[in-house]
Amino acid sequence: MGEANENTSLTRSVRNKGQYLLAFGIIASLLVVVNIPIFIVFFFGVFAYFMAKMFAAGSKTRTRSIFEFYLSAHEILRNDLRHWYGFEINETISRGERIIKEMRSAPPLVHYALGALYNRIGDHSGAVRHLSYVAENPESFESSVVYPSVELRSYVNVLRKIEREPSEAPLTSAAVRALERGRKLKADSLLQESRSIIEKSRPEIKEPESLQGEQEPHSHNGTSLFEHIENGTEPVEPIAEERKSVTEHYEEKRSKKDRKNDPARKPIVEVLHDIYDRNIQ
Repeated sequence: MGEANENTSLTRSVRNKGQYLLAFGIIASLLVVVNIPIFIVFFFGVFAYFMAKMFAAGSKTRTRSIFEFYLSAHEILRNDLRHWYGFEINETISRGERIIKEMRSAPPLVHYALGALYNRIGDHSGAVRHLSYVAENPESFESSVVYPSVELRSYVNVLRKIEREPSEAPLTSAAVRALERGRKLKADSLLQESRSIIEKSRPEIKEPESLQGEQEPHSHNGTSLFEHIENGTEPVEPIAEERKSVTEHYEEKRSKKDRKNDPARKPIVEVLHDIYDRNIQ
């Protein structure tokens, strides 16, 4: 089985290189036909080769960093007796965030590992951001990716090789399997846990005291003391001070009204004149 896989990968590599050589030969022939010097064609051919090698090396480096991130995240997330320093977890999280930032379509497993790490350190906002992408976004499913980038294709090739031959990278294979198992069994529960903690940590919205003070201060059972006094009824549970102040208010108001409407009462000027005249007599 291993020999067959090796032969398949070797055949694929030879086929790809043959396609590149064939394309380069066609382009070089066309350039020579249009009277472009052969050394210029050779120069651009060598330049294109090194550029392709550089981009291929960059994709391989990023693929390696993804699996190294898996190893670190798995070691931190598994339940054992090891105690991890905060800076170790933060460095692993920074590595995962860098992968997502630099890679156009990062694997969903990277998002799950980041969400679980954020949940581990208590950053539940970050946990919800990544776990919701994995658990609730249909675009994150592997089956929805039809046109992969070069980096994603390189990552998938290495992943399938590890899955077919786990003995060649046993630690990486165990880390990938454990993270995939956690993604399947724990993603939803971790997401709900982080969301519930965020909801509980939000401050309750209380009614401002200014609005509470605008309520009727002299009300009893929906009817104010002013209405009771005007209607001539007695409140069910009157407050002594409030009833006294309200009663005095209405007595004063009524006395002023009575004095104003009493035709027998003289103005204050006439009363003073009467007193003055009486004293003179």
